[in-house]
Amino acid sequence: MGQEAVKHPLGDLIRQSPPFDANHIPDDSWMKDKVVIITGGASGFGLGMFRRWAAAGAVVSKTLPRPQYSWVESCETPQKGPPGHANQSPTLVVADINVAKGDQLVRDVKKATGNPHLHFIHCDVTDWQSQVRLFRETAKLSPHGGIDTVVANAGIGNTKKSFEEPSDLDLANPPPPDMSILDVNLKGVIYTSYLALWYLPRNPGSSPANPNCVPIQTNRDRHLVLIGSLAGLMAIPGAALYGASKHAVVGLYRNLRASSLMQGIRVNLICPYFVETPLLTAPTRALLAGGVLGKEEDVVEAATRFAADPRVVGRAVSVGPKLKVKQDVNGEWSLVESEDQNAEQRAIWEIYLHDFEDADVFQRRCLAIMNRATEIRGWIGWAQDMVRALAYGLRSLWA
Repeated sequence: MGQEAVKHPLGDLIRQSPPFDANHIPDDSWMKDKVVIITGGASGFGLGMFRRWAAAGAVVSKTLPRPQYSWVESCETPQKGPPGHANQSPTLVVADINVAKGDQLVRDVKKATGNPHLHFIHCDVTDWQSQVRLFRETAKLSPHGGIDTVVANAGIGNTKKSFEEPSDLDLANPPPPDMSILDVNLKGVIYTSYLALWYLPRNPGSSPANPNCVPIQTNRDRHLVLIGSLAGLMAIPGAALYGASKHAVVGLYRNLRASSLMQGIRVNLICPYFVETPLLTAPTRALLAGGVLGKEEDVVEAATRFAADPRVVGRAVSVGPKLKVKQDVNGEWSLVESEDQNAEQRAIWEIYLHDFEDADVFQRRCLAIMNRATEIRGWIGWAQDMVRALAYGLRSLWA
């Protein structure tokens, strides 16, 4: 048997769920009584998620007193929540730097849905203390004292000053490149994720993420949703720093979904195509003229399928324009321009379907080679390396 045929179920070891079912219709009612943070929630995708999820649960119930829970309780043992909390409307927190938009959004959606558990908290995602306050305030607002889902959605597009066209570098004190994109899209997401990794496992009543769980029997969640971009999967000319930031988010996702099982957290990723949102600048719209754009509602749909189904663990999807497509016997998809009963409308596509298995084969080959090299060097090689390590440590102390 060749090495290509040997694959080990790394996906099973990290509790990754089966491939994403694009035709599955989520049950929004599972979102009732959940506590959710959405960064950058005053516009774009975050606004759409907030509006849709705020309506989950329908019936407004009385807010229960917040019980006193310890944030250092075991992450593996489910803790009992307050009786009757499952009948409560979701508690959603919009976090945004735009106070006027965020405050007005909450007022409007409260009036439209009758859900009193909607809140706006000012937050600059590039400021660590601002994000710390966001999570602490959300925990205080939570009827059960915990946080179920965190959506790291805040992001900005390209700045006016192009990275690909440096300027003023002949000045006596040349200015550095504008790093605001990396500050918001990468540093901000890392701050959000770091805090989520601490708060989510301490969510009272929650259990470690499990793709085999029964949703109706799963009241609490530990869920982190990262919003990336197709710019994190491919090159987009003229958007070097934006692409770099989104590639980094994809890298963060791929690492977290493999390691977050330690805390029982499920991490999922959404990579939208060009979508009609405020991030789409006038020049970009002009370049895309005549093409097809994705719709915000489909990104919200993808996020809802993640958030409303605790069985979805470690999956990633791209969201593009909704097109009529058909799959052939070889599994290849093609665009259908005529009427075909076997065709389907599709905007959500899974990415990185089998990368754990493929990566496992590659890693096993590399490790086999390195292990063989170690065997050849033997104890003599080990002793030489230990002497070098000791000498390096001593030189560092004396330096």
